[in-house]
Amino acid sequence: MMKKIQRFGGAMFTPVLLFSFSGIMLAITILLTNQSIFGSLAAPNTLWFGVWDTLEQGAWTVFNQIELLFVVGLPIGLAKRASGRAAMEALISYLTWNYFIAAMLTHWGAFFGVAKYSSPLVANSTNSGLKMIAGIKTFNTSIIGALLIAGIVVYLHNKYFDYKLPAALGTFQGSSFVVILSFFALLPMAFLTCLIWPKIQMGISSLQTFMASSGTLGVWIYCFLERVLIPTGLHHFIYIPFQYGPAVVPDGLTKWWLGNLATFSNSKESLKTLAPQMGFLLYGNEKVFAMPGIAMAFYVTAKKNRRKEVAALLIPATITAMLAGITEPLEFTFLFVAPVLWLVHSILAATLDATLYFFGVVGDLSGGIIDMAGKNWIPLFQNHWTTYALQIIIGTIFAFIYFYVFKYMILKFNYATPGRDDVEEVTLKSKKDYLANKKGESTSTSPYEERATAYLEGLGGKDNIETVTNCATRLRVTVKDLSLVKSDSFFKQNKAAGVVHHGEALQVIVGLDVPQVRDKFEELMGH
Repeated sequence: MMKKIQRFGGAMFTPVLLFSFSGIMLAITILLTNQSIFGSLAAPNTLWFGVWDTLEQGAWTVFNQIELLFVVGLPIGLAKRASGRAAMEALISYLTWNYFIAAMLTHWGAFFGVAKYSSPLVANSTNSGLKMIAGIKTFNTSIIGALLIAGIVVYLHNKYFDYKLPAALGTFQGSSFVVILSFFALLPMAFLTCLIWPKIQMGISSLQTFMASSGTLGVWIYCFLERVLIPTGLHHFIYIPFQYGPAVVPDGLTKWWLGNLATFSNSKESLKTLAPQMGFLLYGNEKVFAMPGIAMAFYVTAKKNRRKEVAALLIPATITAMLAGITEPLEFTFLFVAPVLWLVHSILAATLDATLYFFGVVGDLSGGIIDMAGKNWIPLFQNHWTTYALQIIIGTIFAFIYFYVFKYMILKFNYATPGRDDVEEVTLKSKKDYLANKKGESTSTSPYEERATAYLEGLGGKDNIETVTNCATRLRVTVKDLSLVKSDSFFKQNKAAGVVHHGEALQVIVGLDVPQVRDKFEELMGH
């Protein structure tokens, strides 16, 4: 079971690796369009603003279309063969599922508890749990819906993609057959989604009144749910009514805070006295302080020979989280391989925010450093610098708490976080080794093809390969005859970091360029 979970987690890296660049671009563009920092230069009607805002909108692509990203990404990592076709099948099936939901809500919305389905969607609103996905007005099931549907399609693809139909029905073989099966499987799935999802949403919204009137405890519960529900997409039902809706103040806390910013800036009273309700916008602190602690725990628990590779993965993700408040690149690296860590993370994050609130730290602290600086630190520093000094002190303490807790749990339970592969140390090559390799160098013009050719040979040739997939760094292969597989040293001589053995299931540690190697590997197999 654990192998399956880890394989699933590895597949998540396919889309997650796209987050880092987009997050860094968002951090840069948000900074450059902040009027609190750049003044009139960043006014909405300037050329400066227009250029950077255009880049910002492009940078939001992977985050705004996160459902489609995971729908396509999961089959790439989990399909046993023809992963490109599996991704196409998953995309079509996911859209079909959402069209089914849209049609059912159009005709019977009141029956399912969505009486206002026909109402237009409003920005910064829960919109009765509805969202536009690829032009379809449907339930906001976030990545949970995406992973569920993609998982069903991957199962059908692996089982029926090669299924031989009668000659008269031959045109429906392959991808067409998988999509047909998905079509009829997802119709009842859509019905169940319409039946169950609104009730889940109602249960969450019933907690809002309690949280808004419960002081420090309410802040803890609020921040815990905001964090722990992120994988489901239901966290929107936690923060949106507070931040943009009427859960606490009529027009939402963000608008209220910005409207009173001048008053707070000129007052010497504590911010908690002036704006106690702003304790519900503290969840950006885990983005700024928790992420470095988690990243450092991943780094120190990684194998020494893998730390350089791990650092290359963690540094941009951590910078993205701290500056832009985009935590998915880092959080998703452990969400699927070690779900218990996600629960611990949510508990620690809530405790951090509740502690800050208890000691008087409040404000619109829901984003990263750039957002915090623009909405809090810069305009309020003169009279409230002690509050922000306290914020940094408490946050730094929790960064160390995160580090030690995550380090302990990773080592104690041997979680498969980045760089924890149990492989031998990679050794440096001598000049003699280099010259020897040059003499026997392949004539291949592609380094990926060269490695793929070697790995295919080492695995006993194409006739010995039963299945081939990959995760973030590994080529995962099931062989028919284990006796035909060459020694681990052969793979290491051909730039593999090592080989992990699970009977006939072998994992060749290739590195972050494993997608390119797998593509060449499958080409050599004739796929």
